[in-house]
Amino acid sequence: MARVVMQAVVSVDGYIAYPDDSVGPLFDWYFNGDTELCATASDWTFRVSRPSADHLQPIWDAIKVTVIGRHLFDTTNGWDGKPAAGDELVVVTHRPLPQEWLAAHPDAPFHTADSVEAGIALAKELAGDGLVDVTAGDLGGQAFSAGLVDEVAMDVVPVVLGEGVRFFGSHTGTVLLDDPDQVVQGDRVLHLHYAVRH
Repeated sequence: MARVVMQAVVSVDGYIAYPDDSVGPLFDWYFNGDTELCATASDWTFRVSRPSADHLQPIWDAIKVTVIGRHLFDTTNGWDGKPAAGDELVVVTHRPLPQEWLAAHPDAPFHTADSVEAGIALAKELAGDGLVDVTAGDLGGQAFSAGLVDEVAMDVVPVVLGEGVRFFGSHTGTVLLDDPDQVVQGDRVLHLHYAVRH
């Protein structure tokens, strides 16, 4: 059965982007190393430290489906029809994807769902026994609040943004995580992985 991980790069004070969705220095560590890190589905290649590459490449390779919200789809123009991670992508949205986008990307392995619950269920079905990656922020916070997230992965960057888009979105309330089972220090990033107690 597929596992669901909520993942993002995050500032020390818990933000994944500024209020205008820009990321400032959060992604600088993707380009400060000498070891290649590949997101095979999108053909994106990064240069990170060896510890970061050794930690992240197996995770990225295990991702079969990514779940995003409509805001991220619109912000990135659906990554031009190529999922940032995994073989397929589920967009949680109440509006159909733009016809012009669909016409420009007829072979995009994108699906839609009208609720977080339906999106996670579809992603798990598509992923088989692989990994489902749910983007942090409002969508991830909703999935987390609904008890649909099995793991939390944070790439913590030593910067304080002061304001912006929160890692857990609008989630409120207390949820216990296990102690981190992975703590990996990269160059200008600390990788943390937690299991969620259900």
